[in-house]
Amino acid sequence: MLIGLLSDTHGRVDAAAAAIKLLRERGATYFIHCGDIGSLSVLDYFAGLPAACVWGNCDYDRSTLCRYADRLGIQCFGSFGELSLDGKSIALIHGDDHRLRQRLLDEQKHDYLFQGHTHSPDDLRIGRTHLVNPGALHRARTKTVALVDTAADTVELLAVSDETSILR
Repeated sequence: MLIGLLSDTHGRVDAAAAAIKLLRERGATYFIHCGDIGSLSVLDYFAGLPAACVWGNCDYDRSTLCRYADRLGIQCFGSFGELSLDGKSIALIHGDDHRLRQRLLDEQKHDYLFQGHTHSPDDLRIGRTHLVNPGALHRARTKTVALVDTAADTVELLAVSDETSILR
């Protein structure tokens, strides 16, 4: 399964549109937003797609965002979510709750931990847990998303711009 992973759009509709387009072109079949969505308009790009999200520290009107996500068929977890996709257990957080992040890494219960918040991409293995941060689509020198291949257990970090490119 190819998972399109993005975070920290902060309401940047143009960047969200480019990111979803790129991830779809690269074959993503499931989409996850790791928080700091920033506006209802960003959620529109997930409409009709299998998708999930968690809240970030800058998602202020969470009840409105949650109702809208529900109407669009987007699974909204709040501050923490767990998914099972392609036989893999996945934890979703924004990353601003450092105690929760550390607890999840210490417990070693998940194959993947997806997070955002830092605006810097990461692809690390900590014990059995593969930690992936797609970077950010706002306030980042290079705007990035991640394409996670659960079958191969690989991560491609993709730059999002007018001329998108593969970082690795």
